[in-house]
Amino acid sequence: MRILFITDNFPPEVNAPATRTFEHCKMWIQQGAEVTVITCQPNFPQGRLYEGYKNRLYQVEEIEGIRVVRVWSFIVANEGFLLRVLDHLSFAWTAFWAGLFQKRPDVIVATSPQFFTTFAGIGLSWFRRRPWVFEVRDMWPEGIIFLKHESLVFKVLERIEKFLYRHADGIVALTESFQQNIIERARITPSKTSVIYNGSNRALFRPAPKDESLQKSLNLEGKLVIGYAGTLGISHNLDFLIEQFPTISERYPHVHFLIMGDGAMREHLTLRREELKLQNLTLLPPVPKEQVPRYVSLFDIGLVPLKKVDAYLKVIPSKIFELAAMGKPILLGVLGESKNIIERYPAGLCFEPDGAEDFVEKVGAFYTMWKNKDLNQYQNGLEQLAEDFDRNRLAEKMLAFLSGLTTQKRG
Repeated sequence: MRILFITDNFPPEVNAPATRTFEHCKMWIQQGAEVTVITCQPNFPQGRLYEGYKNRLYQVEEIEGIRVVRVWSFIVANEGFLLRVLDHLSFAWTAFWAGLFQKRPDVIVATSPQFFTTFAGIGLSWFRRRPWVFEVRDMWPEGIIFLKHESLVFKVLERIEKFLYRHADGIVALTESFQQNIIERARITPSKTSVIYNGSNRALFRPAPKDESLQKSLNLEGKLVIGYAGTLGISHNLDFLIEQFPTISERYPHVHFLIMGDGAMREHLTLRREELKLQNLTLLPPVPKEQVPRYVSLFDIGLVPLKKVDAYLKVIPSKIFELAAMGKPILLGVLGESKNIIERYPAGLCFEPDGAEDFVEKVGAFYTMWKNKDLNQYQNGLEQLAEDFDRNRLAEKMLAFLSGLTTQKRG
């Protein structure tokens, strides 16, 4: 089977969309599929080209058997609405033209979170007469937290969103909440959809002792390390949480926060660390994906926060699965389906996303467990969670879904 996959993010970028697509494509190739990925030049989230890349109109490379076609796009940082829309639309346009000159695929996949990528998907489906699949990673435009739902822009984007759902040959939703929302609002048949959760690469993320040399270099010995590794975005609520760090320092002096990544909020976090004179926070730049487990090994607790927004009730952050695979108890600041998972297994503690005192109290609860050497009470739940959301198993499920659509040839 020949798969054409259109995505705005791909390695060497290390965010969740890039990782999911890359690992799925690798597994599909192992299963005998031929995969071409159309993407832009790596620049997320800083909006700056990675070393060794130029914003060329068209170039081709191969990454672990995946044919990667990189096209020009208007590059901006992951902040601001209008400029990002121009970024997304420019990629959709160049990806469409690049797709016209690839080998004729059996199926086309276009993935969000920016749904303009799907413009290229549906356009290529019409021109190449092949079925296309909308992979819904985020409910967009619902997830644009600063865009009012009663605004004209939101209403126009929502109409486009429903049009895309109705005209896709298949829809892959990352959560059951996404699936149900799409079925009800777009009025499509459930059989057209499939839920393929995020998961963990258990070959990369697996239990490991703390990296002692790294621990010593960061001066983290004898501390309860609560860690976050990922995009430092507006939606992740880190600007709110950092305001509680002075209180935590007073109440629980051995707690230390380790935050690693880049994004729109990095400058703010750096500034507040200096203004608050925080001694219990270390900020590190992002590292290549293969190095992330080394840093996560230092975590005693993994922090997974999001802002308190209704759209995020349907979201399940991929960090949950990576932390579970490494056996790290989770401090979750997300409601809805994510909270249900953490409590069902159980795999950690949950706090109200915008609840300052609740956050501090849950940190205190973990602090007590740590002092009593009782954090291992979550290990069985974490192991089961990692097994149930194994990335290879989920990739196989998606491949089977795509295979079922390959007979739907047009015209």
